[in-house]
Amino acid sequence: MSKLLSRLTIKDIVFRNRIAIPPMCQYSAVDGYANDWHLVHLGSRATGGASLIIQEATAVSPEGRITPSDLGLYHAGHIDKLRQITTFIATQGAVPGIQLAHAGRKAACAVPWNGGRQLSPTDGGWQTVAPSGIPFYPEDSIPDELTEVGIQKVVDDFRVAALRTLEAGYQVVEIHAAHGYLMHQFLSPLSNRRTDRYGGSFENRTRLLLEVVDTVRKAWPENLPLFVRISATDWADGGWNPVESVELCRILKGKGVDLIDCSTGGIVPDAKVPVAPGFQVEFAGKIRREASILTSAVGLITTPKQAEAILEEGSADLILFGRESLREPYFPFKAAADLGDDIDWPVQYIRAKP
Repeated sequence: MSKLLSRLTIKDIVFRNRIAIPPMCQYSAVDGYANDWHLVHLGSRATGGASLIIQEATAVSPEGRITPSDLGLYHAGHIDKLRQITTFIATQGAVPGIQLAHAGRKAACAVPWNGGRQLSPTDGGWQTVAPSGIPFYPEDSIPDELTEVGIQKVVDDFRVAALRTLEAGYQVVEIHAAHGYLMHQFLSPLSNRRTDRYGGSFENRTRLLLEVVDTVRKAWPENLPLFVRISATDWADGGWNPVESVELCRILKGKGVDLIDCSTGGIVPDAKVPVAPGFQVEFAGKIRREASILTSAVGLITTPKQAEAILEEGSADLILFGRESLREPYFPFKAAADLGDDIDWPVQYIRAKP
C-alpha cells in the first residue's frame, strides 16, 4: 500500500489514510450558526474518503470572527447543528476536527466575494483587538491594544470553546496560530510592539499561544489529538522565522501538542511569497526533523504522486488537500486509482467503482 493511503494513529484516533481536508472558511454562517451548507460541504468530503475533516476557522468569540458570516462556538446554541455535522462525518468513517480561532486585527471584514475589506460599525463591523495598535492595512481601523484582562478573556474563550467542541462531537481540535490572526499577531515582531510580558522577547511573544495551549489541553481529553497551525515564516524581513518556529514547536510538543499544521505568511499584506507547487513543504520537513513532532503539509499539493513523494521523503505525516478537494470532493478515490491502491467506497456508490 502507498504511504498516502496507509493508516495513521495519533493518541486513540486511527486515521484511515493520510489525506485530510484543511480548514477552509465558507463565510456562510448566520450569527455563528452552522447550516445545511456546512453539513453538505464537510459531509461530502467525508463521503469522498478523506480521513480527517477539519472544520473552518470557528471563532471563540463574536469579535474573533473574520467576517460576520463566520462559524462560531461562543454560544451553547451553536452546538446542536455542529453535532449533526460531526455525527454524519463519523458515520462515513472519517474523523471530525475543528479549528478554533480568533482573527484579532483581521476581524470585522466583508466576505471575500464582497471585497473582503474591513467593515465599519455602521456596515456591520466592530472594534477589533490586537497585541498592538497597528492595523493590517493602513486604511483599516486601529485595533484596540489588548490589556492583560482582555488577554485573559481570550484564553478563557478558547477554554470554553474547547469544552463545547467536545460536546459537539469533534475528535481533533486545532488551535489557529497562523495566517496573521490573533495568535500569530502576538508571535510576530511585525505586529507585536508590546513592552510588557506579552511582547519583545521570544518567550514573551509566545506566551499567549502557550497559555491558550495549556488551557485547551486541560479542557480537551488526553486521549484525543491536539493540533496547532502555525505560519512557519512571515516571508518578511524582521518577522517570525523558521528558527523560531522550530523552537516553538519543541515547546509545544512538551505541552502535549500532537501535530503541527505547517503553513506560512499572512501577517503583512506586502510579503514576498514564492508561491509554487509544494512551496511550504520544506517547513513541515524542517519542523518534523528538528522538533521531532508530527507535521502536516499544505499548499499547492494537487496530485497523489506529489503527496506520496512528500510522505516518502519524511517531510510530513499528513497531507492537507484544500483547493484540490474543492475541485474534486472524491479526490481519495482518484488517489487510490493513481497509486494502484484499493480503498473502501460508500456502499451506495460501489456501482461506479472501477
